[in-house]
Amino acid sequence: MSSALLIWLEFGCCAALIGWAGAKLCRYADVIADKTHLSRSWIGLIMLATVTSLPELVTGISAISLANVPNIAVGGVLGSCVFNLAILVILDFLVRGESLYRRASPNHILSIGFCVILIGFVGLSLLLAGKATFSIAHVGIYTPAIILFYIVAMRSLYIHEYAQVKEFVEEVADRYPEMTLNQAYRRYALSAIAVIATGIYLPFAGERLAAIMGWHNTFVGTLFVAAITSLPELAVTIAAFRMGALDMAIANLLGSNLFNILILALEDLIFLTGPLLSYISPLHVFSVISAVIMNGIVIVGLVYRPSTRLFFSIGWISLGLFTLYLLNVYVFYLHDGE
Repeated sequence: MSSALLIWLEFGCCAALIGWAGAKLCRYADVIADKTHLSRSWIGLIMLATVTSLPELVTGISAISLANVPNIAVGGVLGSCVFNLAILVILDFLVRGESLYRRASPNHILSIGFCVILIGFVGLSLLLAGKATFSIAHVGIYTPAIILFYIVAMRSLYIHEYAQVKEFVEEVADRYPEMTLNQAYRRYALSAIAVIATGIYLPFAGERLAAIMGWHNTFVGTLFVAAITSLPELAVTIAAFRMGALDMAIANLLGSNLFNILILALEDLIFLTGPLLSYISPLHVFSVISAVIMNGIVIVGLVYRPSTRLFFSIGWISLGLFTLYLLNVYVFYLHDGE
């Protein structure tokens, strides 16, 4: 069996394991929510979003500290932000009848607004990294700013969610009588460990794939690693949708994008060479621009709430998101060697 085929099989195994563990995380998180009387939508925005972003976190840390491939670390995070928004296309396809954006709560606009600010700030910092570097020791000045704004965003979203929670949360008494809270915690932890272990391995497989296929680390990180580490978001989103929790599914994706930007700050803290954004390809700005535009498209959909469905049963909002995602992939493929 050829080396290239073995690497592709490794990626396939990682994808299968992360997808399976992500679906389990959704189930056990829902059990915890039921037993502790937490909001399902808050679980989607915070608890699920944080845990399903563990592959990006662990992959980024191992890519920097062990594999020494910062482009895969940053590309995985920013590419995941784009990929998560593209998952909305799949969700829109699964929603039958009216458009996804007519059913979804417009309250998600607040989360999207915070995403645009954080992602846009990263893009500005990346553009300035090659011109002027402002740092505290080896950490870029943007890192404490990201951490502070993330805390402000989470606090604001919590207050907003607490006020709006009754709009799309229905309390159901003991929906999982066959499972205790301690059992749910243990199984939840085991699923998280499976996600973490697979995430540690991903950057090394990505580096070998880049060498065998002749691809640059920037392309591999943005496309393949980002897609595979976003499989928990995909699995959890579909699982939440099947449970009838559409807004929890959407909140998971938006919360994951917020946490992804926090991951960049954490990666900068452990990258001892200097400010992380000064040591990566400026091509990552295109992922930032794509993510900002895609967030804008989603805002238009939530405000305009279109009812028109195009071919393949998706709306023009989803068609725009899918087009932007393909354009992002194509640009990185064209500039593979940069």
